[in-house]
This record gives sequence, C-alpha cells and structure tokens, in this order.
Amino acid sequence: MSKARALVVDDEADIRELVGITLARMGIETRAAASIGEAIRMLTSETFDLCLTDMRLPDGSGIDLIMHISEGYPNLPVAMITAHGSMDSAVAAMKAGAFDFVSKPVDIHLLRRLVESALRLRLPEGPAPGQRPPVAELLGDSSQMAEIRALIAKLARNQAPVLISGESGTGKELAARLIHAQGPRAEGPFVPVNCGAIPQDLVESELFGHKKGSFTGAIADKVGLFQAADGGTLFLDEVADLPLAMQVKLLRAIQEKGVRPVGAHQEVPVDTRIISASHRDLSAEVARGSFRQDLFYRINVIELHLPPLRERPGDIGPLADHILERIARQARRPRPGLSDAALHGLRSYAFPGNVRELENILERAVTLSEAATVNAEDIILPRAGTAGRRGLHPTPGTTAQVEAPEPPASEPRPAPGEVPLEHYLGEVERAALLKALEETRWNRTAAARKLGMTLRSLRYRLSKLGLD
Repeated sequence: MSKARALVVDDEADIRELVGITLARMGIETRAAASIGEAIRMLTSETFDLCLTDMRLPDGSGIDLIMHISEGYPNLPVAMITAHGSMDSAVAAMKAGAFDFVSKPVDIHLLRRLVESALRLRLPEGPAPGQRPPVAELLGDSSQMAEIRALIAKLARNQAPVLISGESGTGKELAARLIHAQGPRAEGPFVPVNCGAIPQDLVESELFGHKKGSFTGAIADKVGLFQAADGGTLFLDEVADLPLAMQVKLLRAIQEKGVRPVGAHQEVPVDTRIISASHRDLSAEVARGSFRQDLFYRINVIELHLPPLRERPGDIGPLADHILERIARQARRPRPGLSDAALHGLRSYAFPGNVRELENILERAVTLSEAATVNAEDIILPRAGTAGRRGLHPTPGTTAQVEAPEPPASEPRPAPGEVPLEHYLGEVERAALLKALEETRWNRTAAARKLGMTLRSLRYRLSKLGLD
C-alpha cells in the first residue's frame, strides 16, 4: 500500500509544524494549508487519506470545509481541531460530517490514536475471516431495515457519538455492535454496560475505576469500563437510568476524552467511542428534569431509531426462519418448518416485546411441539397485557383461532379456568413486574426491593417473560 498522505489546514504555523512532525514520525506524508481556499485547491489537484482542519480560518469556518469534503470527497475522513473547552464546535463539526475532533493544546497521544483510526478506513479489505468474532446481522426485507443498515455503514466510518432509540427488544445492542464491527475500531474492544443494572453507589467506580483504599472495600486498583474500552467502543445501554450526579461526570469524560478514577488525582486519557441507547424518550426525560440537557446534546450527535416489529410485519418471516434455524442448531435437531397459518398469526400480533418476544414465542412453540412443523395451535400468544395489538384472523382453510378484542381495563382479568393455568400465572407475573418497574421509573434494583426479591431473581423472571 502506498504511503498515507494528510492535509493539515490551520492558520497557525506552530500547529501546522507540530501536527506535521507528529504525522511524519508515523510515516505519513503531510501537506499544509493556511486557509480554506488553499485547502480546496490542494484537494482538487492532489489525493489525501486524511484531513485535519482548524475551526477558525481566515476565510471562513472549518465547518464549511468539512461540508465541502463531505459532499465532494465522502471517503476522505476529516477531523476538527477545536479550541479547548469548545465542545459545541466539536459537536457541530461532527454533525456536519467530521470523523472526530481533537482539542487545543493538541494532545499528541490522542492525535496519534485519532490518525490511526482514520487511516484504517483506507484499508482495502478487513481482517481475514476468523480474526474477528462474527456479528449477527439486522435481518429484514423491509425498506426501514434497508435504510437502517445503510445508515449503520455510514455511522461506522466516523467517531461521532450515536444515540440508538427504540423499544425494548428491537436490537439496539446488535446495532451498536454492527457500528463497531464495521468501523476502524473493530479490532478494539466492544464493552457493553447496562446502566440500569449497576447499583447507584457503584456507578462511578464501574465506569471510571478506582484506586486502592479510595473507599471501604477498595482493596486493589480497578480499571473502569471507559479504560477497558480504550481504542474501542463503550456501549451505554439504558443511559437514562444514570443518576443525575453521574451524568455530570459522564459529560466531562466525553468532553475531555479522559476519566479520573475514584481516589486518583489526575485524569487518564482514553480514546473511546460512545454509543448510547435508551427505550425511553430522552427529550421527554430532559423536559421532566431527570436527564441533563447538555449531556443529551453531547450523546445525541446522530440518532439511530429502530422501529418496533409491529411496524414492519413483513420482516417477521425472515426473522422467524433465522430464529428457528438457530434453535434447531442449538438443540441439534432438524430445523422445524413454520406453517402459513402460524406465520399469519405471528404477523397479526403487535409484539410489545419486539424481536426478543418473537424469539421466546418460537422457542416455546418448538419446545412444546414434537412435530416437524410449527402450526398455529403451537403459537401461544398473550391474551392480556398486550395493549395496541392487532386481532388475529385465520387464513381460509386453516385452524388458527380468532381472539376476541381486548376487554376494557375496567373488566376483570380472565379467570384461570378460561386459559391454561401456566399462561394465566405468567400474565399475572408479567403485570406485577411491569407495574413495579413503572412505579420505580424502571430502576430494577428498586423494583426488586419493592417486590421482595433479589435483583438476580428479578432479572431471571424478566428474561423468562421476554421483558429483559
């Protein structure tokens, strides 16, 4: 492969010289420009693998140059050099299409990491098969899923923070893994953390680490999740569950690209891409005062919304085929088929639990059925607690049962004798768990305490019912 070439655009000669020396030591040929006009002329006549531009230039804003490069040279990663503390400029640059940013005074360590990540995008091929763990794909033939897969491929090419929104069970973590796996950080670690599963008094230690003796029980130094994800991606699932005090420290970590372990006196620089997710509407949480507006602004540079399964019923067929194939492989048995009536019944159901609920329904059907085909009578769909679902209607010539419309909330729950006892008890348990979670604002630790069970037991029950 030919020697990499970088374009450095800055009106300060000292910055151009510093960046040029750093890149030269990395074996990168550097060309320098002092203005937007000069940079555009160089881009027209020469080829580059990376561009670094200052925010303030004599003939305009660096964002103008970023937009010009994004439109005319979409495969050229461009990073912004911003003044210290001007995070608003960095966010605006990434919204305009910047790959990443570095603040003045330029940290040589962070600059080298940024350049290394950007240059990985020029590799013609990824690592050989088997060098990276396989990542499942987001399945579906709908136009929504095609657009999402295209957006993921685009997001993978830059380092901008991404907020993945969508209901529980829509595949938010899978989307985050795909962004990581398709980008220049694929060889680095992908560290997922469920913010709602960490006890509030341990959140800071888990995220940022701690020094020995910093608090009771700190018997040794501990590396936090930010440092564990150094060079890779940190996935903050259910970020809305973070307490407000912790949101302030997370905001600083994102802005300064560094963390201070509990008990430490200095910050440790980290090169970590942040991808966040939540099933809640964070803008509504901001309006309620339970989520900081400045943090929302920082993590929501680009939003990726995953639609619920009920909005794309045509994807249920491919998803069901994939799930049945996996179930058969794990059980070491022939793959069962899915009858037309069973598929029709699944497509007529609203799936409040989305893909995760579809998996549970099919696993139950395969477990209870000994036949080579999963039929309509093998598909057990909830009769209660599924507000907003469509009614089930059999196709001509099938035996699929037609379910009556949902009774009003004021009507009593069906008696045990009207539905299978196991299913009735499951619905009672589901309702109790959801009520406790809603009353505690989806804090699992508080919900477990309210229900008189351990957090581990609550997690097991949520997983069993497809609510995890």
